[in-house]
Amino acid sequence: MGQEIQEKFTFPRLPLAVYRELAAHLRQLLEVETTLVTQEARSFDYLDGQVSGIIITYGQGAVSKTRQQVVGILRYYSDRYCGGQMEKISPEQG
Repeated sequence: MGQEIQEKFTFPRLPLAVYRELAAHLRQLLEVETTLVTQEARSFDYLDGQVSGIIITYGQGAVSKTRQQVVGILRYYSDRYCGGQMEKISPEQG
């Protein structure tokens, strides 16, 4: 039996509404859940969003095709809204 896998991604300057749209888009895939990470910056920067990243959790039944679809969706949002800038934080085991 497999384990859930979590990955965290950040997109510089991505607005809250777009993070929410991205999360909703990803949740349409089977065995995929998302969590938005609240911004925890110590100093205020108007250009920083209210969200610092998104955590994607793949269920035990997620297959490589699902993960490929996630990568495609992430690339689309990165290219469309962040000039191709996206950072993947190391995966965490759930």
